[in-house]
Amino acid sequence: MKQYLKIDEWNIIEEGFNGDNHELSEGIFSIGNGYMGQRANFEEKYSGKSLQGSYMAGVYYPDKTRVGWWKNGYPEYFAKVLNSTNWIGIDFSVDGEVLDLATCEVKDFVRTLNMKEGYLHRSFIAKLPSGKEVKVDAKRFVSIVEKEIGAIRYSITPLNFEGTLSVSPYLDGDIKNKDSNYDEKFWDEVSKKSNLGQVSLVVKTKKLDFYVCSSMRYDIIQADKKVDFNGECIEKEKFAGNIVNLNVKQGEETVVYKYVSNVTSRDYKAEELLTVGKEALEKAYEKGFEVLLEEQAGAWAEKWKESDIVIKGDASAQQAIRFNIFQMNQTYTGEDDRLNIGPKGFTGEKYGGSTYWDTEAYCLPFYLSTADSRIAKNLLIYRYKQLEKAKENARKLGFTKGALYPMVTMNGEECHNEWEITFEEIHRNGAIAHAIYNYVNYTGDKSYLGQCGLDVLVEISRFWEERVNFASNKGKYVMLGVTGPNEYENNVNNNWYTNRIAAWTLEYTTEVIDYLKNNEAERYAELVKKLDLKEEEVNKWQDIIENMYYPIDEELGIFLQQDGYMDKEQILVKELDPKHLPLNQNWSWDRILRSCFIKQADVLQGLYFLEDRYDLETIRRNFEFYEPRTVHESSLSPCVHSILAAKLGEQEKAYEMYLRTARLDLDNYNNDTEDGCHITSMAGSWMSIVEGFGGMRVRDGKLTLNPFIPENWESFSFKVMFRGALLKVNIKKDKVAITNESQQGITLAVNGKDYTIAGVSEISA
Repeated sequence: MKQYLKIDEWNIIEEGFNGDNHELSEGIFSIGNGYMGQRANFEEKYSGKSLQGSYMAGVYYPDKTRVGWWKNGYPEYFAKVLNSTNWIGIDFSVDGEVLDLATCEVKDFVRTLNMKEGYLHRSFIAKLPSGKEVKVDAKRFVSIVEKEIGAIRYSITPLNFEGTLSVSPYLDGDIKNKDSNYDEKFWDEVSKKSNLGQVSLVVKTKKLDFYVCSSMRYDIIQADKKVDFNGECIEKEKFAGNIVNLNVKQGEETVVYKYVSNVTSRDYKAEELLTVGKEALEKAYEKGFEVLLEEQAGAWAEKWKESDIVIKGDASAQQAIRFNIFQMNQTYTGEDDRLNIGPKGFTGEKYGGSTYWDTEAYCLPFYLSTADSRIAKNLLIYRYKQLEKAKENARKLGFTKGALYPMVTMNGEECHNEWEITFEEIHRNGAIAHAIYNYVNYTGDKSYLGQCGLDVLVEISRFWEERVNFASNKGKYVMLGVTGPNEYENNVNNNWYTNRIAAWTLEYTTEVIDYLKNNEAERYAELVKKLDLKEEEVNKWQDIIENMYYPIDEELGIFLQQDGYMDKEQILVKELDPKHLPLNQNWSWDRILRSCFIKQADVLQGLYFLEDRYDLETIRRNFEFYEPRTVHESSLSPCVHSILAAKLGEQEKAYEMYLRTARLDLDNYNNDTEDGCHITSMAGSWMSIVEGFGGMRVRDGKLTLNPFIPENWESFSFKVMFRGALLKVNIKKDKVAITNESQQGITLAVNGKDYTIAGVSEISA
């Protein structure tokens, strides 16, 4: 772990510059607004190690798949979230010497991510090789009020000289993805225009024809007055900027205000982009940096009113959860149902596509509870709109019916090129079905079932029907050749979780059919015709439900992860020499596959999803068997273990797992955050507090809480929106106080006892 960041409840703070940490910091200090995002690259030139990253939501490139041995069924491409035009750049040189922190002596460096108000701030003193010193103060943000706008205030002050300062603001579209399979650059220039003080650049992708238009305007201030500067325009391939030379005095601050609009052809016609971009830019320019920043702070204040978690007595935990909530709110706003939640958000390129099963399994609960229900609903609609592609994916793998949702996608088409994932990690289908259940169970919005839900459930159920086969020697339906959530086992038979979530999906689909048949008969008749739903296939689903095979160890009283799991040498993680960890960086894949070690919750994932189907002792036996064998080398792992540990009363383990998921990136637990932050783990840390420590569930349409407080906390509080009510739950050592901040009254249960809370009132339990 790299623990180099200061503990602060509202800020992420890095003091002192260490180039070895820079790529890590670039990910952690990223900013975004759901529409675009930016890694914490420096505005000025930096020749050290850096992953430049500017991202526009939904803009991607189908990079040709690269594998050693092509197998039938492989996707033709791997969708890359595109590193797009670098809009933050402002180069500086002093009497011909370039300001570059890789070649300067750097003093008093402080980088701060202000989570309360939503901006990135950096200050330092740089001593150039000539001995000249400059003081720099830079602040930037991407607006959550004006989504297409980014703004920068960059000041530079000579400390021991006077001379000539060269300022070069620019837009650079000549960039590439680090993860390009063939080192290809993905952009072509369409147009550029450079005037002194104003620049525009339009680029488009070499495939799919996504257009991005960036427009820049800037001012330079000296002695509190706008400078009437002279300079020159610079144009190169996919690059446009200005160079301005200024006389600077010792101790006098020069401030550059740079405003940029970024607009894409996802929202406007290509021929409209320059006009739309200019209009957005002019509106921002007229407001000015300080007004835009004030609007930003106000908008973030509203977000924190709905989603903040307050922890008293543990500043490390407090910082971590706010960081994670901040990044979740930066990543997805729910305003556009064409967008989803990438595993790295706007913080890096790794994992390519924008959509994994992580969204349904881990991210949905956060948005269900912290935003209007339409936000979470849009995540479901995203999958509904891609149903036809999911059906195509199933046909590509030889299935005659049903839908197989992709493991990785941008447009619904599978684009993941590891065979053991693409072909075998089919449990993802179950997470999508469970998300429909989760949404309806939480919101009470059963109308969604007839609108969109049954279509998806029927096609997923048809897939499961064809994917199982009847084993006559067992007299049961089995599922062969799968990879469960534990990716440290590939091509196994009868992964318990996959079998169980498949049967559960069939159960839920039949329940929804019955509901619609009895409550929305006219709509149900329409759906029967649309889906060509036959009674005999529903009967077949019932037969599978009743006769699904589940591997069990009767002696231990546990569900076996897969048929051959107990054939492995059973070693606990604590018995391993720490030098072997993480396994994925120290062991061969063959050795990992033969071991009993588990990457993430697998059987326990099923017990988390379906905990109402199992008694406490069943959950306990499985938890006590599997957790000691789990290395938690997936960011998805600790939160599920934390929630189950809390349910079992294992408070110390629940807290340990919470810290691991909450500070996964801040402390770089898995030594991989330089590639970007783990958005799913961030959602998991919210789940760990609200569902784990808060014990929040929805049972029979009622919100229930069974809370406990970690030993070293004085108190903690969280907010949830539930069916029109906004509740603040404050948990102390001796009581639970619940404040209804809305007009909507509500009845809920705390530790098994019902309480009715009127609008704008409070109760203690």
